[in-house]
Amino acid sequence: MLIENLKQKQKKLTDFYTSRGLHVYFKEPLLSDEIDVEKVISKVESKLPRHLTAEVEMIVFGQFDEFTERNINAAYKDGALYISNIQDDEEDLYDDIIHEISHSLEAPYGYDIYGDENLKNEFLRKREIMHDLLWANGIKIPKSMFMDVEYNQEFDEAMYEDVGYQKLSQLLMGVFVSPYAATSLREYFATGFTEFYTHSEHKFLQKVSPELYKKIILLNDTKELDNSW
Repeated sequence: MLIENLKQKQKKLTDFYTSRGLHVYFKEPLLSDEIDVEKVISKVESKLPRHLTAEVEMIVFGQFDEFTERNINAAYKDGALYISNIQDDEEDLYDDIIHEISHSLEAPYGYDIYGDENLKNEFLRKREIMHDLLWANGIKIPKSMFMDVEYNQEFDEAMYEDVGYQKLSQLLMGVFVSPYAATSLREYFATGFTEFYTHSEHKFLQKVSPELYKKIILLNDTKELDNSW
């Protein structure tokens, strides 16, 4: 049994290539022996159409300075996904990979996602609702901060340190898919994309964020994408 466990652990720590040619590299091993990385990445490639993973050439597991500086556990940059080697379980890992793949699509499909500003307008309408809900609950944050679609550290800290994730979850139920979706326009898109490919039932996303849902359907459909340029 011990020998078999060692073999399984070694298998999980070995760099490999997927059937789509994606290079998976372990800068540092995952801390959990219960996570089958090959299984999770195989699931990702089975769920996402090939064109939606085309920008990603490599996944690197480990710890990176940017994670500490930005208080994150995953990032996309220059064709590579950088994923923390500290994961709760396979579902957590799957979620992180899908989320970062969404950011890889913003360069090649940015016009399709943001060009008509429908997504931006939907996001800002929700930000206004968010402002009013917080104001009604005694949380007085200037409305101007809610009208910036880019990531704003001051806004982020106000939301998650002063208000708190639990209270935000309660207040924003039915407004955003999750509180993190309110962070910025880019995260609004990424969170919806993750929701779409994490859950087979899409009625919640379609109801809460109809424009976002349309964008993801567009991205998912190769034929429509080809006709959109």
